[in-house]
Amino acid sequence: MSERDRPRGASLEVLRAEAHDELQTVILARCRDGEDPWDFMTELPTVDELVVWMLRAESIRADHDRLPSAARNYRVLRQIALDHPALTTTVWRMLGDLERDAG
Repeated sequence: MSERDRPRGASLEVLRAEAHDELQTVILARCRDGEDPWDFMTELPTVDELVVWMLRAESIRADHDRLPSAARNYRVLRQIALDHPALTTTVWRMLGDLERDAG
């Protein structure tokens, strides 16, 4: 099993710190490109949303990079909520957003 395929098992605090760093990097890059933060901040995910997307990406990598069907995506996101109760509200909000956007 390669390093890329191995689940990290990082704590939620570490994942949130990584997500925060990523968001700060995106904000800095966009500001340096001359964008006004007031124009793009609402487009960016929250730290917890980014953590959920990171965990989802790990699940996709573990499944040989196969993109999940809608049903599998629901199960993956639900499992993230079960594994990380502090992310439950974020996961359910994201599921609602995905359902609204699909329908």
